Amino acid sequence: MGNTLTTTQVAQKGANRINSILLDFGLMLLRCVGHIPFHSVRNLLYRLFGITIGKGTHIHMWASFYEPANIRIGQDSIIGDHAFLDGREELVIGSHVSIASQVLIYNGEHDVHSEDFKPVFAPVVIEDYVFIGPRAIILPGVIIKKGAVIAAGAVVTKNVEAFEIVAGVPAKPIGERQNKNPHYTLGWARLFQ
Repeated sequence: MGNTLTTTQVAQKGANRINSILLDFGLMLLRCVGHIPFHSVRNLLYRLFGITIGKGTHIHMWASFYEPANIRIGQDSIIGDHAFLDGREELVIGSHVSIASQVLIYNGEHDVHSEDFKPVFAPVVIEDYVFIGPRAIILPGVIIKKGAVIAAGAVVTKNVEAFEIVAGVPAKPIGERQNKNPHYTLGWARLFQ
């Protein structure tokens, strides 16, 4: 037979289970927001869920989030359709950042070498004027500095220097952006995206 639990232990297990159910329900509602066909309505609802979204930033349909209160997005940035943003640890996305479709940004993973497969979390920072190509994956603890470019399909496991262009699995430097003083604005979104 199993161990006998005290009343306090039973209450704690019950409270943990209720918190887990509420979190799952909230994440399900947040996922539903991604299906609303008007970006201004989505942004309003995302803000109500706790995501900090700067002026002129557009989050396209079907983006999904985990722990939204830890996610901060600057001004005039674009989050592409089907992107996944993990907020289990702090996720900071700067201004004028273009994140393409199906990009995955994680700040939590499991320690595959630990006996209990414990979760490990580290913040992710994406500075201003960064471009992240389609289907790229950003892993925990990474800092992508100003103006860097992440090629499509790259898996970023280490920090990326300012204006550096990286590609591959794992991502490695392949070049450098020529414009070191960007001033562009992204500022567009289709009404039904």
